[in-house]
Amino acid sequence: MFIEPNLKGERRGWIEVICGSMFSGKTEELIRRLKRVKIANLSVQIFKPTIDTRYDETKIVSHDTNAIHSTPVLHATDILKMAENVDVVGIDEAQFFDNEISAVCETLALRGTRVIVAGLDMDYTGKPFGQMPHLLAVADYITKLHAICMKCGNIANISYRKVADSDQVLLGEKDFYEPRCRHCAELKD
Repeated sequence: MFIEPNLKGERRGWIEVICGSMFSGKTEELIRRLKRVKIANLSVQIFKPTIDTRYDETKIVSHDTNAIHSTPVLHATDILKMAENVDVVGIDEAQFFDNEISAVCETLALRGTRVIVAGLDMDYTGKPFGQMPHLLAVADYITKLHAICMKCGNIANISYRKVADSDQVLLGEKDFYEPRCRHCAELKD
């Protein structure tokens, strides 16, 4: 639980990053936090990259089909224009945003906004994904979630790609990916 410090009425912002592999519950956790914000009657704006159309054009949707309305944006800087004077900004699939996403999050936090970001910390090869390393470096709070390995049942931190495609970005679900631990990700099927 995050508690905003009492600073004589001055609102201070911060950055929370939720990361992990596919099927670890990142979007579910983001939605949970954002729903609590709405219950508290705080103003909120939620964003996702336009590339993410897997479940819905405008909603953020978890694998468990929990959903919350969002605004798709093409460039990270568009968030700054649409998120003025809000208490909380939620951002899903941060790994798909351009190089400006870290600066956008820092600007929002300096404005006094709580920023909650979710994204894959690694791609299917186990390498840092997009701007997530930068977001993790500037985050005030980090939550790393794990899935369960589909091969051995241990904790999984790799989004193992089941299809032959070498592009870093390949949108898909269980048909293309499964969670695996480090050891089982090395096994060839």
